[in-house]
Order: sequence, then C-alpha cells, then structure tokens
Amino acid sequence: MKKLLNYNSFYFIGIAGVGMSAIAQYLSNIDKKVSGSDRVFNKANKNKTKILLEKENIKCFPQDGSGIDSNIDVVVVSTAIENKVEEYKKAKELGLLIVHRAKMLQAITESKKTIAISGTSGKSTTVAMLYHILEQANFLPSFISGAGLVALQEKGKIGNAIAGKGDWLIIEADESDGSLVNYKPEIGVILNIDKDHKELKELYEIFNTFKNNVQNKLIVNTKQKKVLKYSFGENDNFGVNNLAKYCGINFQQIGFQIKFNVLDTVFEIPTIGEHNMENALAAIAVANYLGVGLPKISEILKNYKGIYRRLQVVCQSNNYILIDDYAHNPAKISAALKSCQNLGSRVIAWFQPHGFAPTKFLKNEFISEISETLRLSDIIFMSEIYYAGGTVKKDISANDIINGILQNGKTAYYVKNRENIPKKISGLLQNGDILLLMGARDPSLEQFADFVKKRLENI
Repeated sequence: MKKLLNYNSFYFIGIAGVGMSAIAQYLSNIDKKVSGSDRVFNKANKNKTKILLEKENIKCFPQDGSGIDSNIDVVVVSTAIENKVEEYKKAKELGLLIVHRAKMLQAITESKKTIAISGTSGKSTTVAMLYHILEQANFLPSFISGAGLVALQEKGKIGNAIAGKGDWLIIEADESDGSLVNYKPEIGVILNIDKDHKELKELYEIFNTFKNNVQNKLIVNTKQKKVLKYSFGENDNFGVNNLAKYCGINFQQIGFQIKFNVLDTVFEIPTIGEHNMENALAAIAVANYLGVGLPKISEILKNYKGIYRRLQVVCQSNNYILIDDYAHNPAKISAALKSCQNLGSRVIAWFQPHGFAPTKFLKNEFISEISETLRLSDIIFMSEIYYAGGTVKKDISANDIINGILQNGKTAYYVKNRENIPKKISGLLQNGDILLLMGARDPSLEQFADFVKKRLENI
C-alpha cells in the first residue's frame, strides 16, 4: 500500500476536535492539501476553531457531505465518527481511502525521529514543556498535541501542532483508544498509569507493547510502582525518590510558581501543582538526554507560558481567583483540586463529566478520589454529563456521583443546567475563594469560563 504521507489531499471528518485539528495543521504545514468538516460548523455563528484552521490554509465545511468529492485521496476519522455519519457513507460510496486518526499520526511519526509522551495524565503539559525547551534550544522541533500552547495562541494559532524544520517530533501517545501500540518512537516516556478509559489489566498490556516498540531510550516515572516495572533499569528515569536520576526535591508552591531542585540545579516554573513538577521532570530528563544542560533548561522553563485550559487563570478579582482546567478523570481532578488548595483556604469546584459510558465506568473512582481530596471547607458542584451524540445508553447521571460524595461527608451539589452555576456559586462566595472549573471533550467549555466570569461580575 502507498505510504500515507505520499498522498496529497486529506479530508478530516470531525476536524474541530483537538486531536484531529492538530494533525490537520501539521499536514498543512508540510504543504499537503487539507480540508475537513465538523458538526459544530453547522451553526450560524462564527466558530473560532474554523477561523483559525482557515488561517492555516485548511478549507472547512459543515458536516453535511458537501466537502467530500473524488479529488480527495485520504479521509481521516476519529473513534467518535460513526459509520452512519453522512460524510463517512459518502466517502465509502466514492471508494475513498478511510483511515483512523491514529494511523495518520503513526505515518507522521515514521517520517521523523519521534519522542512519544505516554501516560494517563500529563501528556499535553509534558509535550508543551519539552517543545518549549527544545524550541528555545534551537532544535527546531515539531509537535502534535491535544492542547494549545499559550505562547502560540498569542500569535493567533490554535497552538496544538507545529511542523518544524528539525529532526525531532514530540507527540502525545494515547492509551485511551489503544493507539499507543502503533508507534515505534526513538524515545518513549511513561508518566503514570491509572484506570481511565480501560481496566488496568488491559492498560498494562498496552504499555508493555509500547515499551517493546521503543527504539532507543525509555524514560519512566519511578514514583509509581506500576510504571517503574517498565523501566529497562537504566539511570535516565525521573521521579521524586532516589530511584530516579532526575529526582525532584525541595518542592514548593509559592503563589502561581513551583520551585524544586534537580541534582544541583534550581528550577522555578510559572505553574502550580506537584504533578506539574513530575511533568517538568519528564521533559527535563528527555532534554538533558538530548544534550541540553540543566542550567540551560532551568533558564528556559522560567519563561514557560503553559497550555490552554490546564490550570489556566481566567481572572483574579479582589474576592476570588477563577481557574479553568481540562481535568476529566479521577486522578486529574484530584491533582487539580490539590493544586488549587495550595492557593487558598477554600476551593469551590465545578465539574462536567463527559460521556455516559466513561462516567459509569469510573463512577466509584470519581466518588472515592474526589471525596478523599476535598477538604471539609471545600465545595464541589456538578452539572449533567456531556452528551456528544451517537448511540449511547444514558443509564447514569452526574447526580449519582454527587450522592456518593455526600455520603462520604463532603459538600457537593448537583445543578443539572450549568448556566445556573454562577448564580449558585455567587450565593456562597467568600473573600479569597478559589473557583475551579473542570471538564473536557465539550467544545463549548472553551467559552464557559468566560461566561461564569461575566455572570459573577454582574450578579
């Protein structure tokens, strides 16, 4: 079969998704003809993602089949695209080559020396930090990620992909759809392994295949026993114990900055959370392995600007701080809550679960992790589960999780319609509160933090 990158014209069904838009931009950056559609483009209002994709020379269409014709070489789909979607059916009728997003990304990785960042949590942040280091160290790297870098968004880009002129490509290697096993990277990283979309037994098999596929160097987090077992025993690992060469010690969070030591070097990074020290340690380990000195890495990370919706400060008023985060599984929610707890005596959090099947799969973990992490002073709100369409069984509610948290003695409220959240929160606000908004997959969450901010200002 002809190699995918030897084709010229690519069409993405569901192009507004973060994983799809990243690959589409990369292909456009290497002078491929790229177009695509998304159901969110069907609306009359201007869509920000559509505008930014068009700036990258990508033609965008409503998801009605109008963009599909016989001049297209390859149609790219994600797991979310069902075969009953009109464009999928039209592509089949025309006999077009249809490939999964993961296969397209695999083809790209085979054209570069690839660094694959894997793990249940922290992939986007680690990719961003490593790209920032290598870009500032003149490696001219490429990257494909699930989140936009703030530094690139400030330049008017979506910020989740760049095709650089250098040899190295940094990617998120996703375990949730099993695509992790497709990659044969030069360097592999395993950040952590927690139950998320799959049972641990299945995850262990996926990560074992990933380990065996790594061509040169595998770097793992020594903090987790279930990750440490994948180590080849070489001393290039990272963590917070003496099993790691790149061991983070003397951690401090001072306002919106974390500070820690690695070997003889002090690191100060403008972000929050101990979990972000671990993400930074992974990026430090890879960059140092590639020849960037620790003092140089330290200087570069002082100017790291973060990524979109990852503990991103939306506003700081005289009374409260509003923070927006992409957290959507139990481990990520716990990490986000802990990071914000270091900023104030009380956190008022809101979470919108996504997907009925994933929420049901993780129901007990959501209840236990959130209950254990919340302090008696903290409060959590939840709105109803985000429904992305398709054929799903709606046999669970966010209220089931709220009831479980209440039974564990913590303060929790179910507010079905999230538009009512600002009014509910405003009646509870105290001076110095930290407001934390969490959720993923729902494209409209990009506007929700600003909606909450404006409503609170006007109440």
